[in-house]
Amino acid sequence: MARIAVIGAGMGAMAAAARLAVAGHRVTVYERTETYGGAVRRFERDGFAFDTGPGTLPLPAVYRDLFVKTGKEPLEDRVELVQVDPSSRHVFADGTAVSLPNASRAGVVTALEEALGAGAGQRWGGFLVRAREAWDRTRRPLLEEPLWPNWQVLAGREPYPSLPHRRLLRTRRAGTLAEVGAWELRDPRLAALLESHALAYGLDPRTAPASAAVLPYMEHAFGTWYVRGGLRELARAVYERCLARRVEFVFGAEVARVVEKDGRAAGVELTDRVAEADLVVAGVAPGVLERMVRGTAPRGSGEVPPQQGAPSRLVVLLALRGGRPEDADHRTVVHTEDREAELGALFGTAPGMPARPTVTVHRPGDPALVPDPRHEAITLTATVPAAPGERDRIARDAYGLQADRMIAAAERAVPGLADRLLWHEVRGPADIAEATGAEGGAVPAPALAAAEGRLLHPANSTGLPGLFTVGGWSHPGGGLPHAGMSGALVAGLIVEGPEFRGSQ
Repeated sequence: MARIAVIGAGMGAMAAAARLAVAGHRVTVYERTETYGGAVRRFERDGFAFDTGPGTLPLPAVYRDLFVKTGKEPLEDRVELVQVDPSSRHVFADGTAVSLPNASRAGVVTALEEALGAGAGQRWGGFLVRAREAWDRTRRPLLEEPLWPNWQVLAGREPYPSLPHRRLLRTRRAGTLAEVGAWELRDPRLAALLESHALAYGLDPRTAPASAAVLPYMEHAFGTWYVRGGLRELARAVYERCLARRVEFVFGAEVARVVEKDGRAAGVELTDRVAEADLVVAGVAPGVLERMVRGTAPRGSGEVPPQQGAPSRLVVLLALRGGRPEDADHRTVVHTEDREAELGALFGTAPGMPARPTVTVHRPGDPALVPDPRHEAITLTATVPAAPGERDRIARDAYGLQADRMIAAAERAVPGLADRLLWHEVRGPADIAEATGAEGGAVPAPALAAAEGRLLHPANSTGLPGLFTVGGWSHPGGGLPHAGMSGALVAGLIVEGPEFRGSQ
């Protein structure tokens, strides 16, 4: 039995802690804030409650597996999972709207044919077939196995089987997600539907590899789910599973550095003491980890460098008078009316706030989130630039203006929204930075193949023996399912050793 110190109580860190405890190790989690969950937080006021992190859960099988592997009680005994159907509604720039059924290719094809015209659904259906091929090619090395030592193979190989496109006497194949949309989908509304999946993870579709096609495919194949009471309930369930497996949590405990002894990790130094350990698992952002590992590169030489310049999110919480209509869609994506301006603002040389942002509107209709049926709680989310340090303080007025723009955009999905508004709360990059420790409130994207490795994440093992990394800034990257997978990978590497190759 080893003593294992886990730094941070994010979802990936807790997933690793529960698995390691079941394997017989003595696990202590040191969390600098006063609660668990990382970015999966909740805001409450006047009887309203809101998720301030993810609003839906893709690929719930990851957390089902966690609960199966850490005890006899299944996930559904701890939380109520609800399939979101339709999975999403999309309001496009020209006013066209379409609701997409959950996990039904035939239903999605029919809905797109009826809303966007003949051929639209068939083109999207053909795209999903090719996206599945990209998924099948990358699923194991990107999600289920530790990062390959020869990760450069993943960096150079484009797994998405692009269709040939003839242009100016040349035949080309799409190398970016934007080219897939333009050349294969051939409808600006279908392209917007495709690109919105990348934008939600802070990726520029003009530079994101075609392999980002796996993002909409995951939603299509595995469905979109909601946790009754909000996604914070999932964090609570994982935390309670850790407690049931005798994981110890120490909150308000900031780790200053990783203790090294005889060339390996040997514990953590807190403000008031040193906690010895045989192994250390760090669930923190790269900049934080580098400060903790003095004089030693925290990652092995030749490994994937941490992602740079990841954007953040702006979340606007709306407390409304009047109940939610029975036929309201749970999730609506309101697409920008000026794609080029939005992408230029977010990903240009001087990132700023787009005047017409793409906004995701969450209307869960959950009685647990409102004081009574005569009120509604809505959450708006949009991608914004990360804002380190002083720049965040300067940007706070801009966040208020951007929140007003997001509310105006949301009115395209919820007419009369502004007239029903009791109050709203804005949660920006500084709040994400406080919860996660990531500089500027940056949010990591999932790992993707190709793109010269820009969207891969460093391995879970490091250049310092006995030190492992977990969570969104490590393989396999950001997102709730990926966090759970990173916990499984770290536990596998510790329990089974460096020859661990993931689930079969």
